[in-house]
Order: sequence, then structure tokens, then C-alpha cells
Amino acid sequence: MTELKPDQFEMRRLESLSNTIFGVAMTLLAYDLPKAAVFASAPGWSELAQVYSGKLAGLALSFIIAGVFWISHHRRLARQPIGSRGDVILNLFFLLSIVLLPVTNGLYTNYGMSNAVAVLYGLHLTAIAGLNAWLWWTILGGWRNEIMASLFPLLVFIPGTIVAAFAPQVAPFLWFIAFGGIVIQRFLPKRTGPGA
Repeated sequence: MTELKPDQFEMRRLESLSNTIFGVAMTLLAYDLPKAAVFASAPGWSELAQVYSGKLAGLALSFIIAGVFWISHHRRLARQPIGSRGDVILNLFFLLSIVLLPVTNGLYTNYGMSNAVAVLYGLHLTAIAGLNAWLWWTILGGWRNEIMASLFPLLVFIPGTIVAAFAPQVAPFLWFIAFGGIVIQRFLPKRTGPGA
């Protein structure tokens, strides 16, 4: 194994930390679900749907977002076995944005029709996507399939957040489009040869 310079870090250690952070954050997304309501008697289907439908939709959105960004983070770290101090700090800010996902998700699932809460959630999604794209750029340093795919959620979350300011009930439908980045990457031509 190559000797590391003083400002270099093994990224596999960061990968272990990130797996833990993503796992805990994704689990905490469901933490408040049982506390959503207290029923005087055994609830029926309509009562359950009324209380939990919005919360489950918000949980699903945040869980899918976390899962997609975990996949991206894992793929990115696989390409970068050694990183600089700046790479590690930027990755830690990205992981902080994931740690905060249960907080904004909890606000959003409880007060999703509030313009302020929907915008806050959208800004948080935009920050996650922006940090993800920035990390891909630091590794690849140019326009490649991964960077274009990582920019797609950013380009969806920004207008979705603007829409959330005026029509918070429409914003989640726009935010779900962000997962098109995965589809885009599948259909972009693969680069081969040096520098691919």
C-alpha cells in the first residue's frame, strides 16, 4: 500500500461513516410515524388514510432521495480511494445534510401545506443535490455522465422549491422528477479510453 501524505485520507473510512449516517438517517425518517395520532378506539381505513397518507408519501420521498444519494455517494467514494483534507470536509458537509433530512422531513410531513416549511424542505433537498454535484465535480473535474446526472436533481429541486413557495401541494410531484438523473445516466453514451 502507498504511504499517505499528511494531508491525505483513506476514503474507505469515510465510506464506513457514511453508511452509518445514511442508515441512521433513513431509519429516523419513520421515527415519528407511530406518534402521528392517538385514536380513541381502533381506527378504520379512512382514519388511517387521513392521518398517515401524507406522512407516508413524505417518508417515501425522503427515503428514496436518501437512497439515491447513498448510491451516488458510494459510487463516488469507490472512484476516490484517497482524498485530501478538503475532500473529506466537503464530504462531511454532505453527510451533515443527510443527518438533517429526518428533521426537515418531520417538519414537511407534519406541515407540508405551509409554504415556509415546503420551501425549507426544498432548500434542503437543493443543498443535498448541490453538495453531491460539487463532490462529483471535485473527483472528475469535467463534464462527464456522472456530473450531468448529478446536476439533474439540482435543476429539478430549484424550480420545485420556487413552486413550493406558491403551491406547496404541487412541489412533491416536481421533486419526484429529480430521480430522472438515474435514467439520464443510463441512456448517456459510455465514454471509453483514457480519461473516461
